[in-house]
Amino acid sequence: MLGYEQFAIELLKLKPGLAQELDARRSSPLHLASLKGHVGIVKALLLTNPDMCFAYDRDGKNPLHVAAMMGRIDALKESVRVRPDAAHALVNRGETILHLCVQYCQFETLKLLLETVDFHDLINSKDKNGNTILHLAVADKQVETTDFLLSVAAIEVNALNFSGMTAIDILIQRKRDMRDMEMEHSLRRAGASVVRQENTPPVFAHHDMPNRSLFQQPVCICSHTNLPKYAWKNSLKHQDDWLERKRSALMVVASLIATMAFQVGISPPEKALAENSNTADLGNSPHGSHDAQYYLTIIYTYLKKHPRFYMVNTTSFIASLSIIFLLMSGLPIKGRAFMWILMVMTWIAITAIALTYAVSVILLTPSAQEDSTRNVLGITVFIWICQITLLLLGHTLRLIVNDW
Repeated sequence: MLGYEQFAIELLKLKPGLAQELDARRSSPLHLASLKGHVGIVKALLLTNPDMCFAYDRDGKNPLHVAAMMGRIDALKESVRVRPDAAHALVNRGETILHLCVQYCQFETLKLLLETVDFHDLINSKDKNGNTILHLAVADKQVETTDFLLSVAAIEVNALNFSGMTAIDILIQRKRDMRDMEMEHSLRRAGASVVRQENTPPVFAHHDMPNRSLFQQPVCICSHTNLPKYAWKNSLKHQDDWLERKRSALMVVASLIATMAFQVGISPPEKALAENSNTADLGNSPHGSHDAQYYLTIIYTYLKKHPRFYMVNTTSFIASLSIIFLLMSGLPIKGRAFMWILMVMTWIAITAIALTYAVSVILLTPSAQEDSTRNVLGITVFIWICQITLLLLGHTLRLIVNDW
């Protein structure tokens, strides 16, 4: 179906029987038009033979199932208007159209169906593993979908799957993050109760890989290895995208710190340079203050008088260059240990550049105000170091616990 609407309409007028033709995958023209979202062609096909809404393809899905999976809301509206009973048909694995909406992250489609069709007899239906749509939404961390389902009066928050687990049981057996905490709060507020203990091994049932002959759209992002295979694969892709964004951010931060450290290293504070130029025994430079040897001698004198300045500045410069080197080295950035090393080096670089600023301020402060400046900067640096230390300890413990 290429979307030639007028051509398809005229063709159907000449040969209405074409609406019933099936291809090698047992997909009807209505399947294909629903798949692509060609609303005009869907209308024409429904006028020709509305009962094709009940035709099943090789995967056991009717055109409404396909439209729901792909999020073709307008095409789905037309089919539901003509044959609402087709929305109640089950897929050959016992799933409902609502299960498909959750599995393929089609939240708007799910809302449309629940608001326009009476699904009270199906909203708590279970798939072949006994999972309701609430089980799937919670397991896949779909916060918006979960909140919406909990607002539906007919939803059973304590429904058990065939493993004897409620939706909140699935949630508490997983590693916690903010989305998990938010969903747990919503579930408990809706009256969810825990059936299995937290130390019970996860037994969330596997789903079969669906035949994706008609569709190639990515499905929902999951983070649990016992979720459907297609969702787990997409989770890995999402994780790769996140790591790539983190890698790019670290590269930018490290480059900026390296640039600042390099600039400060070759251009120390002008006041200090002026003082050093007065004390340096350089003789008369034939080229004045712009002579390279004269300038380098001033830098060398400044380095001897203020080693702390160059120590912290060099630390930030080397740390930032090390981050850039590690990111470009091709080492496995996916490892938690490698990410921990990068995180620590980033904190070292940021702390060192902050100390460089503090030392520079002290060097540029007049002698009469030097004590008060030292006190303020000392307190600030101490608080900063305490904060970094606590974060470092927290992340280290988290790394150890996760590996354990």
